[in-house]
Amino acid sequence: MSKLLVKPKAQSGMMQDVTPESAGWTYVGFALNRLKPGERAGGEAGDKELCLVLVNGKAKISVDGEDFGELGERMTPFEGQPYAVYVPKGSKWQAEAATDLDLAICSAPGGEGFKAKVIRPGAHPQMTRGKGTNTRYVTNIMPEDDGSAQSLLVVEVITPGGHTSSYPPHKHDQDNLPAESYLEETYYHRLNPPQGFAMQRVYTDDRSLDETMAVEDGDVTLVPKGYHPVAAIHGYDSYYLNVMAGPKRIWKFHNAKEHEWLFTGI
Repeated sequence: MSKLLVKPKAQSGMMQDVTPESAGWTYVGFALNRLKPGERAGGEAGDKELCLVLVNGKAKISVDGEDFGELGERMTPFEGQPYAVYVPKGSKWQAEAATDLDLAICSAPGGEGFKAKVIRPGAHPQMTRGKGTNTRYVTNIMPEDDGSAQSLLVVEVITPGGHTSSYPPHKHDQDNLPAESYLEETYYHRLNPPQGFAMQRVYTDDRSLDETMAVEDGDVTLVPKGYHPVAAIHGYDSYYLNVMAGPKRIWKFHNAKEHEWLFTGI
């Protein structure tokens, strides 16, 4: 199995726990808690900042004793936009599931001067990108221009069955602004229906890294560098939650030159 493919380690509770140490990089962390009604999760941000994303389900969430009440609407990640909560560096948080809940904990190095807040559906409008079988639907949760965080960039993408996304291939592995930014990235994958799979390739120009993976419901893929397109298989819609972070909170990517011709028709 590819070293870039992380399978769920449990059926409930802490199902994913990717850290910079386990991934072999510097900035991005990702965890996924699956809880039953009444069960709780929580912790301390420490020197990190967090984005808690309600992938599906409802929960009561508080940060440093501030009660944000019961949040959440959708029961699957394919039903509209998410609720999320930003947790700044040095804060404590707690979530209590009100329904079956999948709670993602996205993390990256934190900074000073940021405040906890709820990010509600509609805070950033869903965008349609691409044409034809490259059409996909993108919802920014924490985009680079929101001024809300030191490092974190968080986004969801829905890709209909038979379509591609993160395509034409692009990369962001050089700290070379304004041409390109360095960003590590995780993909948390879900499928509808859940028994499906999608394909993801992660590769560099020189092919020193070239991995193609069949990703299943609940898998995480790591993108330390290189291009990273996704293909959703006919009959199964793809959802993924991206977490990106690097030395600067800027998403500036470089397109694969041999595939740039596709932009004329996509």
